[in-house]
Amino acid sequence: MRPSTILVVDDVPRNRRVLSDRLRAEGHDVFEAVDGDEALRRARAVRPDLILLDILLPGIDGYEVLRRAHEDEDLKHTPIVVVSAVDDLGSVARCLELGAEDYLTKPIEPTVLRARVHGCLEKKRLRDQERACLAEIAEANATLEQRVAERTARLSEALDEVERLKERVEAENACLRQEIEASRTSEEMIGQSTAFRRVLTTAERVAPTDATVLILGETGTGKELLARAIHEMSGRHARDLITVNCGSLPPSLIESELFGHERGAFTGAVTRRIGRFELADGGTVFLDEIGDLPFELQAKLLRVLQEGTFERLGGTTTITVDTRVIAATNRELERHVAEGTFREDLYYRLNVIPLRCPPLRERRDDIPLLVHHLVTKHCKRLGRTASDVPLETMRRLQAHRWPGNIRELENTIERAVILSSDGTLEIQESAWPHAEEPGDSHARTLEDKQREYIIEVLEQTGWRIRGAHGAAVILGVKPTTLEARMKRLGVVRREPHDGR
Repeated sequence: MRPSTILVVDDVPRNRRVLSDRLRAEGHDVFEAVDGDEALRRARAVRPDLILLDILLPGIDGYEVLRRAHEDEDLKHTPIVVVSAVDDLGSVARCLELGAEDYLTKPIEPTVLRARVHGCLEKKRLRDQERACLAEIAEANATLEQRVAERTARLSEALDEVERLKERVEAENACLRQEIEASRTSEEMIGQSTAFRRVLTTAERVAPTDATVLILGETGTGKELLARAIHEMSGRHARDLITVNCGSLPPSLIESELFGHERGAFTGAVTRRIGRFELADGGTVFLDEIGDLPFELQAKLLRVLQEGTFERLGGTTTITVDTRVIAATNRELERHVAEGTFREDLYYRLNVIPLRCPPLRERRDDIPLLVHHLVTKHCKRLGRTASDVPLETMRRLQAHRWPGNIRELENTIERAVILSSDGTLEIQESAWPHAEEPGDSHARTLEDKQREYIIEVLEQTGWRIRGAHGAAVILGVKPTTLEARMKRLGVVRREPHDGR
């Protein structure tokens, strides 16, 4: 155990010597100072275990030394015992108030000095141990808090990852429910005509690449099935094909649908939502009816195509995705570019590999194959025996122009399967789609044909859009899609005349 270090401060040499000799005789290391300034300097240099301080000193007095030592980080824990000839209660009270450990009045008996010094040193030793223990506890607490913080951060990251996975699974399930009703590509891509095989050959060549594909064609020609075929033949087939119908979503929601949103991004956004592009990371996103995409969102889509980055609605974090884009439209995008309603740079970025789905009237040789497939499909679904198709019925089916293409053909076959009763496919005269007048086909635009056909179906259903027997079911589209198309084409119910 090392000897204690004591600093004796007194301006009278004899007093200093007497105290120092007695302390050294007790085995202590003793240093001396003759005034207040020297006392503070030596105390900072030596770091004594105890200071014996006189009050009446030249320069700064003992009171000032007490005050400065108490405010000094290096000295504030050093006990100071005042040794003074001043013997009044005011001086004692002032010294104790300034932080003195004890107050001794000269002359001091050796036994009293020994006892007081020993007591002060023992108290300092216990206080040092206490501070050391507290420091160890504080360090242990800091280490524990750091470990807890690190563990909490890891758990938080794990919970965030679980939440992200949960959001992704929920989004994938939502997409899966939409996709369950869609038929598999291998079952539906039916045809042997030259026009149809030419499209499939090009699709087979482009599928293994990541090139953007733009599928053109009239409504009901199988653009989505062709997109599925390209995806299934690509290296991304292990991931989902995520479909977005740009024409069936309100402009206010389509940005959230494509790119997702953060909580609080808009009224009703109570949770964060993953968008279709993020969900399709590593896979393919199919943008159906791309011509209906609002102009203000086209720049954001162009950025995804060029850089693979975007931000969620209401968010600031840039998200990077590896998503292949296949788009489809029944519109003449070049005309919309010329009119300024579709961005020219986006059009050229989409039109890397254009594919045109031929209308059914250009692949009449495929109609018998399609009819037999559809008859088998709907008979199986309805629990019916497969119906025979009379030659005359097949001839009429091949002769019709089918403005609604394969979708219209399927709806016609489904109705016929339901209404047939003797194992022979019968298409009642009232169920036949109305044929076009000769010479009209080239004079009218595609939108004119669509408008007329939609009005025709609406009149058959009493202008009922929704429900099992509504126009949307007959046309093979969602009610929201039909309503959007009616608005775009200007289809409005005509009031009946009362004859007056």
